[in-house]
Amino acid sequence: SDSSTEPSLLLEPQSTNLITYSEDFNQSYWNKGGSSVVSGFISPDGTSNAFKLVENTATTTHQIFRAFSYLNAKYSLSVFLKADERNWIKVNLYDGTSSVYTYFDLTNGAVGQELGASGKIENYGNGWYKCSMSTTSVVSLGSGNISFRLAEFDGGTGYIGDGTSGIYIFGAQLEQNSYATSYIPTSGSTATRLGETANNAGGAGVFNSEEGVLYAEISAFDNGYYNFWSLSDLSNKEIALGVKDGLLASTLYDGTTFLINNSAPLLDGNNKAAIKWVSGTSADVWLNGLKVYTYTGTIPTFVANDLITLRQGDRQGNFHFYGKTKNIQVFNYALTDEELQTLTT
Repeated sequence: SDSSTEPSLLLEPQSTNLITYSEDFNQSYWNKGGSSVVSGFISPDGTSNAFKLVENTATTTHQIFRAFSYLNAKYSLSVFLKADERNWIKVNLYDGTSSVYTYFDLTNGAVGQELGASGKIENYGNGWYKCSMSTTSVVSLGSGNISFRLAEFDGGTGYIGDGTSGIYIFGAQLEQNSYATSYIPTSGSTATRLGETANNAGGAGVFNSEEGVLYAEISAFDNGYYNFWSLSDLSNKEIALGVKDGLLASTLYDGTTFLINNSAPLLDGNNKAAIKWVSGTSADVWLNGLKVYTYTGTIPTFVANDLITLRQGDRQGNFHFYGKTKNIQVFNYALTDEELQTLTT
């Protein structure tokens, strides 16, 4: 069925917004170069707490920036932006040695030129976009800055300003993370959102360990680790389905035989995936209407009451699934190929 308009469960890891004034761009905390800021505009949250970044008349880079010291790590920089007279902006992170950046088109909601980073733009309505940029390599240890630079076109920073043109800005966030998480507001100090979990659903009387299907409709953050939903005994046995590095991942483990596969590419966005197992006999993996993998060799054997809970993470509570989940289901019988094709299409 089409669930594109249905809400999803968003589960995110712990993260900290390292920017201490995420909304008040008038603070001296924020340096203005070839620019000024004007307050009193409606932000994505519906209140008058957004600013307009306005260029001056000099031939220069028109920007707002903040100094930062970096560790050897990956970072993500995000901000909410809305076009006015200018519709291109460069989101830039400088580590003291080199810059990584992404240009964003705020009229068409598109990512432009990129260097050393991966950009993403999300429509928040009323002309507002969340523009995020994640480093694709480890940032060098040292002192640098973050900046938001007005641009005349894709790649066109540094120009003669007219003294009135600009864009609207709200909610800046810098995270030591390989992807941007949801907005964490700050007003004078850093702020941390704790990690979210969803555990211990169902019970031994609900699940059929001998055969069944674990189904998930998901889009996940690409953090370089496994992200799983699992049926398990909370210790030593599991059937798991999730993602790793943009690929669908699945595992079966009965305490002795361990099987794992992650080879089917995921779509950018929502995916419908399923793993079907028949204890000791067979196991198939489905993704977006196609059977993408069949396990061969010795198939793990599960007996009654081996699988007693559905949880976010693996059998030991590690490798939590972080991302959006529209649907998670367990069938206590093995569906046919025709049923699985319909379910995952």
